[in-house]
Amino acid sequence: MSAMQSFSIFSKAIANNQLSQYIIMKGIHFTVIAFTLLAFACSLASAFDPSPLQDFCVAIKDIKNGVFVNGKFCKDPKLAVAEDFFFSGLNMPGNTSNLVGSNVTNVNVDQIPGLNTLGISLVRIDYAPYGLNPPHTHPRGTEILFVVKGTLYVGFVTSNPDNRLFTKILNPGDVFVFPIGLIHFQFNIGKTEAVAFAGLSSQNAGVITIANAVFGSSPPINPDVLTKAFQLDKNVVQYLQSRFWSD
Repeated sequence: MSAMQSFSIFSKAIANNQLSQYIIMKGIHFTVIAFTLLAFACSLASAFDPSPLQDFCVAIKDIKNGVFVNGKFCKDPKLAVAEDFFFSGLNMPGNTSNLVGSNVTNVNVDQIPGLNTLGISLVRIDYAPYGLNPPHTHPRGTEILFVVKGTLYVGFVTSNPDNRLFTKILNPGDVFVFPIGLIHFQFNIGKTEAVAFAGLSSQNAGVITIANAVFGSSPPINPDVLTKAFQLDKNVVQYLQSRFWSD
């Protein structure tokens, strides 16, 4: 059976519509049609909005009031200099004298303007003995962590409904990945200071510290909401909301 005969049978099987009759009249080979449709379907499947680089972008018609393009305006490339792609000081330890005993030094588009639109950034994390980088998420980036000093207990929790906990104890030279958007943490389980570096798949991955967002929002979330959500006494919720929450 020829390709044209096969295509004719196929056309009748799909209700003998006018489009199939037209294709037969033009003598277009079935395999070419199938390949074209497949390519078109693939192009549609890959057509999606790029990952956002800020929390939201409200559309406006008056461009005079426009402010951000992916969070930043772009410099004329002819005016770029080496300093636009440079940062110094990541060798300096951060101050961990805070409630959680950790400090994050960011190297993102705010520190290196040349990172704009490149989709990558870096952080240094310092931990005091038993210091914690508390549970948080990066809404716009996956994180890959590399330990250079100390021993860290790290982990992340998957999304609903499973909420699976993945944990690992990391030593110097170990690497661990925290998938984009998932709650994760690092805890220094050693008696000495710890240091880690992490790369993120965004020029500004953003961070939402869970305790801060829930109990330290401004203005505060209605205590009745949190009382029911966490199944806590309302007095406990109000106490937690009165605390100072460290980033």
